[in-house]
Amino acid sequence: MQEFWNERYRQEEMIYGSEPNVFFKEQLEKLKPGKLLLPAEGEGRNAVFAALNGWQVLAFDYSEAGRAKAEKLAEQKGVKLNYKIAEADTYELKAESMDAIAFIYAHFSPATRQNLFSKAVKWLKPGGVIILEAFHPKQLAHTSGGPKDEAMLYTADVLRSDFKALRIDLQEEKEILLAEGAYHSGAGYVTRLVATKV
Repeated sequence: MQEFWNERYRQEEMIYGSEPNVFFKEQLEKLKPGKLLLPAEGEGRNAVFAALNGWQVLAFDYSEAGRAKAEKLAEQKGVKLNYKIAEADTYELKAESMDAIAFIYAHFSPATRQNLFSKAVKWLKPGGVIILEAFHPKQLAHTSGGPKDEAMLYTADVLRSDFKALRIDLQEEKEILLAEGAYHSGAGYVTRLVATKV
């Protein structure tokens, strides 16, 4: 999979666009800037937006090509990113060190997902927020992107269980219109979550 993403991100254009994810932007703008983690950040569109808006951004992905494009975008926009090459299973942070963690189309196998989401809860400070938008299993009927393996798609029930230690502030499963570059374009079916560590 790592080589798949490196190959995809080596394309000249920003394959998911250079603008932030709409849901991420809406939710982040409700929060006071602090420390933000973006796992599986790819080409950096969300990280750069957050940095431009006063957030101290940590990001990781296992694609060197993705990081290279993120750093180029950051340079163009005049911001700095702390972007590591790392695997979701082995990435570690100090407990209670993050004000927000955003999973934007960060799709993992069930075991990796449960491991990472469990760690994310620990990494959040009290009052810290999880923001998540990902494809729902109903996305398999659409052609607008996402994994073709149903086990890597998220339902509201799965997320409610994974983040049961948090207060769920928003949760929805809905069809939306995606306009995020060539690979996220058209009708899509997503699951969204905002949750707070109380």
